[in-house]
Amino acid sequence: MNKACAAITSFLVMDILERAHALEAQGRRVIHLEIGEPDFAPPPPVSEAAARAIRDGETHYTHSLGLPELRAAICADYLEKYGVTVCPDQIVVTSGTSPAMLLAFSVLLGQGDAACLTDPHYACYPNFLRLLGAIPRTIPTREENGFHFTPELLAARLVQDGVRASAVVVNSPSNPAGALMDEADFAAVCRLGPVVISDEIYHGLVYRGRARSALEFTDNCFVLNGFSKLYAMTGWRLGYVIAPPRYVAALQRLQQNLFICAGSVAQWAGLAALTEPSVKDYVAAMVATYDERRTYLVAQLRKLGLGTRAEPTGAFYVLANVKHLGRDSLSLAYDILDKACLGVTPGIDFGQGAEGYLRFSYANSLENIEEGMERLKKYLENFSKE
Repeated sequence: MNKACAAITSFLVMDILERAHALEAQGRRVIHLEIGEPDFAPPPPVSEAAARAIRDGETHYTHSLGLPELRAAICADYLEKYGVTVCPDQIVVTSGTSPAMLLAFSVLLGQGDAACLTDPHYACYPNFLRLLGAIPRTIPTREENGFHFTPELLAARLVQDGVRASAVVVNSPSNPAGALMDEADFAAVCRLGPVVISDEIYHGLVYRGRARSALEFTDNCFVLNGFSKLYAMTGWRLGYVIAPPRYVAALQRLQQNLFICAGSVAQWAGLAALTEPSVKDYVAAMVATYDERRTYLVAQLRKLGLGTRAEPTGAFYVLANVKHLGRDSLSLAYDILDKACLGVTPGIDFGQGAEGYLRFSYANSLENIEEGMERLKKYLENFSKE
């Protein structure tokens, strides 16, 4: 086996989910607070656009960079939301944001190159880097800062063992903590020199404050985004990367060889998501619902003694501190699943910095979250007696 492939670790949340499915196959009812997938249907105009594309025969290869209409709509979206001007030729539309990440990492990083990551971080970042022979340089961050970089912390680690980091990965709002990066820190991080790779997939899912794009602070950045989270289009597999012009030709060659193009029907659906007026109202209602769930979940976890120093104000996650329970997060997550039929994600999935934490997703109905908290309360009452 390829050594790089052998070094890839499991995505533990998927292991938990598969165990949950096995319990459900036995007839047990599991409350799913582990998986980060919207429980909403896509906005109706999105599905209607997909059906129309199929009827009209728009089912063939598109331009490798993506439909010109969709790339223009992405540019308009970034201009409206962030006041930044992007050229359609800077955009590569991909089959999900993960392929966008793979393309960006591939053109920037090779054998022995280093990329700085927060610890904790999205679970897949280091595995993508290891596959390329690059070095994930994980930097411990602080809970009270939402587990984000500060410029001082990052500057002190840009050079290590004589190797200067080629890239810095930021994710705001973040997975797993659901926190926004401080605007001044974000701007300062973008001025430190390395290329910034900004994962903006949770933009739009913000309940307090405002998400900032790296493009507001620097042109020396790659922006990763997509339609899965904000538009509830996970299965449609549609994302994109916005890149500095000097990298686009290389990105396009990789896209042509690895993926040819993103799915045509999904692209027409994505165009509707960005341009149909009624979609904004639909999304606004979703965000309001998430906020209601967020408020409830944070309050209930704190009542149970599973608090967090930085209140999550974006995405749909709470990273709760469970260190006082004295169990490693993976065995604790499995124990909660087996005894309470409640799916949660072990913090260790997101790096050593999240060991002693559990991630709870509120991408589920308020009724299910309420039942999940009741189950957790009973679990913790029994736990204290063991």
